[in-house]
Amino acid sequence: MKAYRKLMLMIICFAVVSINLYSQQNEEGLPPKELWSQITVQASIEAIDLASREVTLKGPQGNLVTVEVDNRVKRLSEFKVGDVVSAEYWTYLKAEFREPTPAERNNPLVILAEGGRAPEGMPPSAAVGAVVKAVVVVDLINRTEGQVTIRGPRGKYMTFQVADRNLINQIKVRDEIIMTYAEALALSLVKVKD
Repeated sequence: MKAYRKLMLMIICFAVVSINLYSQQNEEGLPPKELWSQITVQASIEAIDLASREVTLKGPQGNLVTVEVDNRVKRLSEFKVGDVVSAEYWTYLKAEFREPTPAERNNPLVILAEGGRAPEGMPPSAAVGAVVKAVVVVDLINRTEGQVTIRGPRGKYMTFQVADRNLINQIKVRDEIIMTYAEALALSLVKVKD
């Protein structure tokens, strides 16, 4: 398990170096913020798209996240909306609090790097999804819990923790943010026994 985590960190660090080559500096307003998270969640399935292998999960506090499920997870078709599952994945976020450029508005979702896979002999969950840069909209702010839910250009959701209380008080619902995002593929999607 330690080797898996080290590999994940190396893959994501490589992705972050790539991300920083593409990101713009925010000259006005708030400075960019970065957040790393290892997420282990018990959540209910809110939506499943078998064709794209995307699953939208709703956490215990109502937070939504859409994750891609790797092909190595077998029998995805046996999962259904309402199932309670356990999932583990890594995320990296970089938020730029600035107006999108006309080019970004015309092309609101750009893939900066494709995913990396673990070599033979490593756990199948050691994989990272694509790194994307997107124009996203703040959909929900839970100031009590310090959480923000954003909606991407394809209508997918993600909720993340905001540790900076000053920042969470400065953003508003419907604000547009430039978000760079990397996510490990959810490979440990397992039904929770009742």
